[in-house]
Amino acid sequence: MHIILVSNRLTTARSISLGPRHLLLGMALLVATVVVLSSSMFYLVVRHAAEVRLPMVQTLLLSAQEQQSQNAKDFMRENLNALAVRLGQMQAQLIRLDALGERLSALAGIKPQEFRMNELPGRGGALSTSSQAQDLSLNDLAWQLDALSRRMENRYDDMGILENRLFDARVKKRFMPTVRPVDVDWNASSFGWRIDPITGQNAMHDGIDFLVDTGTPIHAAASGLVVVAEFHPQYGYVVDIDHGNDFITRYAHASKLLVKAGDLVQRGATIAESGSTGRSTGPHVHFEVRYKGVAQNPSRFLQASAAATSRRVRPKD
Repeated sequence: MHIILVSNRLTTARSISLGPRHLLLGMALLVATVVVLSSSMFYLVVRHAAEVRLPMVQTLLLSAQEQQSQNAKDFMRENLNALAVRLGQMQAQLIRLDALGERLSALAGIKPQEFRMNELPGRGGALSTSSQAQDLSLNDLAWQLDALSRRMENRYDDMGILENRLFDARVKKRFMPTVRPVDVDWNASSFGWRIDPITGQNAMHDGIDFLVDTGTPIHAAASGLVVVAEFHPQYGYVVDIDHGNDFITRYAHASKLLVKAGDLVQRGATIAESGSTGRSTGPHVHFEVRYKGVAQNPSRFLQASAAATSRRVRPKD
């Protein structure tokens, strides 16, 4: 492109040649000028819109503000909904923990009110002077809730394992011979070597004798299976109960049997009535505890039960 300049001040005409490069540079300069002018006008209009009070500009600004406010509300609502879902899950976990805690208390023989599980624990402390307290953001709160939910889930798993172990221990305890066969606190003859009341010789006594009247109820020392319920020349009417784990208890010299072989009996159930049958000098109950066929001292089991009972009894204020 050629441009010829003619002027009265010029003695001769001048010619200017413009190539593609000059045209592109001019167009770029024109566009930049338009953008700068438009931005300046937009800034001035927005900056002074409240003062100028142009209806159209104010409508545009109000619409933009409403859209921004609605976006913020939607974002807040989405986060609140997510937190509400997490809170509901934690409430369900807390209900499960409360129920599991009550079952554990029952298995351990502890009253739930001793732990005050339905009350908030007392906590407190002075404000720190070394650092300034900070407000939690939504992200911080969500992270705290997630961490707390994971801890509650882990606690539930741990308490479930503890419940299984306590249940196993309670079941085993029910099959341990720790209940007195009769309701008396003392015995007439202990376990061990003694002078035989009939022969007068030094002989081993495989059990303990409880002195009671004829017809006194005899109770099972633990739950188990009746394996013997018959008359024996020396034991008289005798009952043997298998409690599992190689433990067997024997109740001898009864006047009447109330169970038969093959019966399942519960701990403390009445199985016979006392008497003086067999090799006996008078009404009493002969009680034995055998482990793998070897006679054990029954007092060890009965004293362990008495000690556990005394520990559970709290003195009154």
